[in-house]
Amino acid sequence: MLRPSIVHFIAILTEEHLHIKTSLTRKQVEPNYNKKNIALEVAKNFTKDLEKPRKPSFPIQAYKLLRGRNFTIKIVAFDDQHEVLFKKVYDSDSIGAFNFKIPLENQHDKIKTLQVFEVGQTSGLDIVLGSFIPLKITNPKKIIICDFDKTLVDTKYSTTKEVYKSLTKPIHYFPTVSNSVSLLKSYIEKGFHPFILSASPHFYEDAMRDWLYQNHIYTAGIFLKDYRQIFNLLNLDLTPKDLKVQGMYKLNHLLDIILMVGIPNEIILMGDNFESDPIIYLALASLLKGELEPWSFIKFLDGEEKFLMNKKQKASLLSKSYQIENHLNKFSQDGYPEIKIHIRKKVLEDTIEVPKLFEKHRNLVDLYEGLTPMLPAPKVSNP
Repeated sequence: MLRPSIVHFIAILTEEHLHIKTSLTRKQVEPNYNKKNIALEVAKNFTKDLEKPRKPSFPIQAYKLLRGRNFTIKIVAFDDQHEVLFKKVYDSDSIGAFNFKIPLENQHDKIKTLQVFEVGQTSGLDIVLGSFIPLKITNPKKIIICDFDKTLVDTKYSTTKEVYKSLTKPIHYFPTVSNSVSLLKSYIEKGFHPFILSASPHFYEDAMRDWLYQNHIYTAGIFLKDYRQIFNLLNLDLTPKDLKVQGMYKLNHLLDIILMVGIPNEIILMGDNFESDPIIYLALASLLKGELEPWSFIKFLDGEEKFLMNKKQKASLLSKSYQIENHLNKFSQDGYPEIKIHIRKKVLEDTIEVPKLFEKHRNLVDLYEGLTPMLPAPKVSNP
């Protein structure tokens, strides 16, 4: 039977608010009508799953997550005694996506778990979607935002064959950029909370989470491109041109992360020099340093080839930029955030090209080598 299911769920808890970003779809679930000793059977199966190694998933297994529709969810927050702190109900957009903030009044220390229900599909029926522990960001706020493709994993999407291979192979099939993984983990050990930003489709999440767990990265929030927006002709947040042009999409998610967390005291940005990461990160740095007002910020981006935007996308980025400016006005009494940018080299370049407007921030950029293992040469049989 078809029942509501969560595609991804991110809950960020700060001292000021609880911010939740999630999306739902309908998935096929096989009913279990055998109620005899069901608790014992569940425990037995769980033990078996722990004993046997988990097979890596590959993205194409989740292709049905391209479907979208409206949903209504109820969020219930519990304390450590499992007492209810509050209940909230929210409606999704047309593709089942949610993005909302719950202000907190001295409750951030009490919230331990969240339980999520879908309450809109069947009148009077609350369908359990899962229980979650929110990501707690404490003061001083330190975050690291890392690109995935070409930064942590040397993936390829240039040809149809490469795209097909990326969909049908586990992520660990592609070479891991060990320097990048070590750099990311070194910041996590220093107390930075990780966020993974990728232009891969939203149904890559399970495969990407498998890869992160295999590399001992357990608490990262993952942000992916929701392809349901692209295929929805009435939704202009993402359009077909955003399949190739990544600037607007990545910057939009960077602003989302900042708004979810609040202005961080320290922020590390990791990416690569293959596409648009340097200019995206330097643009964000200029905004967070208070050097560009939102209108000038969007006007500059609109003239860049890597930031092709329609009117709705420009309006969305402008709105988020003004929100960040308001937060900065309060934060900047103690100075601006400390920013460091790490960019993986494409080949052996010693510098990067940056627009004249960002030249003053070139010192924020660290170029590092991210060598990947060479694939073994094919064997040649003797005649």
